[in-house]
Amino acid sequence: MIDDQELVKNLINESTRQKAFSILVSTYKERLYWHIRYIVKSHNDADDVLQNTFIKVFKNISKFKGDSKLYSWLYRIATNESITHINKNAKRLRITNQEAQDLAINNLEADVYFEGDAIQLKLQTAISTLPDKQQLVFNMKYFQELKYSEISNILETSEGALKASYHIASKKIEAYLKSN
Repeated sequence: MIDDQELVKNLINESTRQKAFSILVSTYKERLYWHIRYIVKSHNDADDVLQNTFIKVFKNISKFKGDSKLYSWLYRIATNESITHINKNAKRLRITNQEAQDLAINNLEADVYFEGDAIQLKLQTAISTLPDKQQLVFNMKYFQELKYSEISNILETSEGALKASYHIASKKIEAYLKSN
């Protein structure tokens, strides 16, 4: 297993770039896919956003400063690409971001790649009612079991603010699930 520093060095070096990129993709693709999937909901959209994420990483690896862990940087790019995807879909369909999320939830039931049951669908619906930042924090903490320090690096937000966001999001989800 290659460490992140070595991997970045190999990604920047023209002669080792292709092999290093294959290692990067195989190391992070599943974690990034699920991170993206929790944001955009659809398998096909998640695949598209994942591909865009890796393209952006490939083109911009020289801009990685090493101030954070590599996966934090990757997650930040994946998060931004996911949000951009949602915004583009909403704009293309001439609807609000919330309406785009509602549409994604409605389509989730028909998605052959969605393996959840009615309870999982209800949870996803509850999450979609949260503000964007709370959705991100909740998904990262609840589903991906990331530590607040990791989420802090990814979202560039203080741990205290993240804890508050998660707590508020949990309470809103709980209230939604009890009332519906």
